[in-house]
Amino acid sequence: MFGYVMINKGDLKVREFETYQSFYCGLCRKLKERYGFSGQMTLNYDLTFVVMLLTGLYEPKVKRGTSHCVIHPLKKQPVCVDVFSDYAADMSILLTYYKCMDDWMDERKADRRFFAELLKRKFGGLEASYSGKAEKVKELLDRLSEGENENCKDIDYMAGLFGEIMAEILAWREDEWEENLRKMGFFLGKFIYLCDAYEDLEEDLSEGRYNPFADLSGEQDFEETCRGILTMMAAECSREFEKLPIIEYISILRNILYSGIWSRYEKARKKRMKEESDTNKKKMIRKRRSL
Repeated sequence: MFGYVMINKGDLKVREFETYQSFYCGLCRKLKERYGFSGQMTLNYDLTFVVMLLTGLYEPKVKRGTSHCVIHPLKKQPVCVDVFSDYAADMSILLTYYKCMDDWMDERKADRRFFAELLKRKFGGLEASYSGKAEKVKELLDRLSEGENENCKDIDYMAGLFGEIMAEILAWREDEWEENLRKMGFFLGKFIYLCDAYEDLEEDLSEGRYNPFADLSGEQDFEETCRGILTMMAAECSREFEKLPIIEYISILRNILYSGIWSRYEKARKKRMKEESDTNKKKMIRKRRSL
């Protein structure tokens, strides 16, 4: 369900992309340092966004350097890390662990249970360090799983559960910005959940899996309705973002929120439109041949 909060590389300046990449590599490095190779496997764009957002807002000291990695073994890559790199690495492990355990309980996927056990050996007292957040995230994932098992038809309720998870992640601490960050995370989480559902719709329907858009997808104006819902979520998220006094990395963060988060949706939409067009053409050809 992660991987939607990404940049639109084509609209970034070279230096901006390099800055973004350095934070991405920094998060990867922290995951390896704190949790080993299994930790690195949880790396995603969404938590990189969290690092840059909180760094831009709270302006902590950023350590800049270079580092080798498996993907780039010959040339050192620029790396930026700070206190939020550690925080995002911890949240990445918690989220992945709980999601893997949910998948194991719901679908008995052995690979998820195995990966969860790998992560559990690594994070030790992580749940204790973030007891409040850990308990809340686990509770929300459990409720999300229950809703899926009960084939819940309430799209707003289901998306809202994941929205609350992202609200917990973005609200780093209780201060004057907590409310804005929670609202921002809430709407961003709803956008992510619904985008994921839109992208997986055909596969979920064919496999008989839960999808909140299952009933709505049969309506004639489904595409327009879906786009409208996602636009509303993105707009509310951006509204809260613009209230934050962020100066550094602002163009990168706006690139992500106004353009990047739509990348996978647009790719899925174009694929669906092409498949529908191809299907209609085949129907027309068969109809002509039958005449």
